[in-house]
Amino acid sequence: MKVIIAGGGTGGHVFPAIAIANAIIAKDPSVEILFVGAQGKLEMEKVPIAGYNIIGLWISGLQRKLTIKNLMFPVKLLSSLIKSRRIIKSFKPDVVVGVGGYASGPILKAANHFKIPTIIQEQNSFAGITNRLLAQEASVICVAYEGMERFFPQAKIILTGNPLRSDVSIIAGKRSKAIEYFGLQDNKKTLAILGGSGGALSINNALSDAYEIISNLDNIQVIWQCGQAYFERFKVSKLATLGNVHIMPFTDRIDYVYACADVIVARAGALTVSELSLIAKPVILVPSPNVAEDHQTKNAMSLVRKNAAILVPDLEAKNVLIKRSIELLNNTDQCISLSEEIRKFAKPNASSDIAEIVLKEGNRNR
Repeated sequence: MKVIIAGGGTGGHVFPAIAIANAIIAKDPSVEILFVGAQGKLEMEKVPIAGYNIIGLWISGLQRKLTIKNLMFPVKLLSSLIKSRRIIKSFKPDVVVGVGGYASGPILKAANHFKIPTIIQEQNSFAGITNRLLAQEASVICVAYEGMERFFPQAKIILTGNPLRSDVSIIAGKRSKAIEYFGLQDNKKTLAILGGSGGALSINNALSDAYEIISNLDNIQVIWQCGQAYFERFKVSKLATLGNVHIMPFTDRIDYVYACADVIVARAGALTVSELSLIAKPVILVPSPNVAEDHQTKNAMSLVRKNAAILVPDLEAKNVLIKRSIELLNNTDQCISLSEEIRKFAKPNASSDIAEIVLKEGNRNR
């Protein structure tokens, strides 16, 4: 069987795509998988590292404001559609999977043209525009949240959850190693502040401004992942000099962070929410205001409405984030309750379930 997996642009699209590919190969090592992404984007680096071939399209998103970049969009789209048809005719896939992002649009449209079944995987609680445009011709739509019939034909929807990297979500028995890895103390509660690889300025500022609070706490330590873009700026901050604060730009051992954290502060990207549901730690979400359709707030609210997380709006982070984090760390009953409720959102078999759907659709077309 031959499978194309298309999409990308950000880690939120790329890593689910790789997780799906790994799950397919685990079920049937004979399957041949080809990735299609956007030239110059994250997938062109991460997919080959994962061991898969990838072809890049000359494509980018349509800007939501008036800009000269939009003048090139029709040219890029036409070029990508033509190249996508060539890829389909050459590779001859049995099924094509789109994980969202603008690179998935042309290749899934080309697959539809050649009557090849397509599967959409939507990570967010508010569907992306590419997936919404592709939904009518898709065979199956795999979603991570309930209520997605607002965007997609209900008969095509299967609630699978988001596919996750297995090494990230397995934290059992790792706490001691994690404490040693980050140079922490075993007898202190740990607050993990995560802003993603790019960092979150509002979260970083909120923590940096909390020097007086953090310096007077003997029973709490902080893992501060400030992001590559902000590390040089915040590593010389007064807070970073404290012995109970471990600052870093990024870490490849996010499983260690999850393993030793007692409370986690994070953005509300779809994969982050799915990972946090699986590890079932108490969490405070600070949705990014800089995303399309404010979808991170919608992701967060799906948990908050069920008392499975606490939400702090980005604009309020400076004044209340650290205060609420400390209060939560010291409230054992609330931590237990949040952990129990967020665990109900976990979909540990998402990658395997989606792989099964892909193989079923592919076999049906052979």
